[in-house]
Amino acid sequence: MIQRIQTLYLFLISALIAVMLFAPLAWFDGEAGASELHAFALETSEGEPLHTTVYLGILLVAALVLPLVTIFLYRNRLLQIRLCCVEMVLLLGCLAMEGVYYYLARRAFSDLAFHAQGFKPAIVLPIVGLLFACLAAKAIFKDELLIRESDRIR
Repeated sequence: MIQRIQTLYLFLISALIAVMLFAPLAWFDGEAGASELHAFALETSEGEPLHTTVYLGILLVAALVLPLVTIFLYRNRLLQIRLCCVEMVLLLGCLAMEGVYYYLARRAFSDLAFHAQGFKPAIVLPIVGLLFACLAAKAIFKDELLIRESDRIR
């Protein structure tokens, strides 16, 4: 049912991932200038792409669309639970890709004499989304148990 708490959780996951698509994830500063890691590219402060991070962007788009699709499959709760598990795997993949791209960007900037780096707050949003995906799966499972219990009483 659309008015359930799991709908709110799934919508929050999509909102968090949408923020990640447009917000910078990390920053790097060196002699060559400042750069930021975004969902689709490692960009300079002027907006010129240095390296593409398309795989991270594709994972984030898939992680954005899947909860929105899951919301409207409320009649098939077991499929919703499976899709929540797929969403968790996608979010873990996003975390892994963030780590890989951060490591590669850090390695590219480490050759410079002056070098600084750091994370932006948006980099932890997949962890928060993972928490909401677990809560959504748990709430959907509770609904499924409630439906099965009411069928048994009849």
